[in-house]
Amino acid sequence: MFEQSYSFTFEAAHQLGANVPDDPNHPYARVHGHSFVATVTLTAETVGEDGWVADFAAVRAACDGVRDQLDHAFLNDVTSLGRPTLERLAQWIYNALHPTLPALSQVEVARPTLHEKARYKPAV
Repeated sequence: MFEQSYSFTFEAAHQLGANVPDDPNHPYARVHGHSFVATVTLTAETVGEDGWVADFAAVRAACDGVRDQLDHAFLNDVTSLGRPTLERLAQWIYNALHPTLPALSQVEVARPTLHEKARYKPAV
């Protein structure tokens, strides 16, 4: 089995007040921002004559399109994302990339400064 990963970063704000107790002082109740790192992983059982799972230039171009939708955005306003948790961000990125990158096997989204991350892998 071969795996290939590519990471990209984006800066964005969100508000998760509906997820926390009715406490206006809870940090997630207020609008706040993070530096995010998304890592996409592609998997293949074999590689062809070219020797790769996918052309990194094509992976980068697909990820740039997703990054452009998220970077410096208010994530609560991103269409079809719903409540913008790490888990939902990972799933949203997967769904956005999978049509272009059929070998995509998982997406991980992290907030490195908080040492938090979530991973989405579709059920097989």
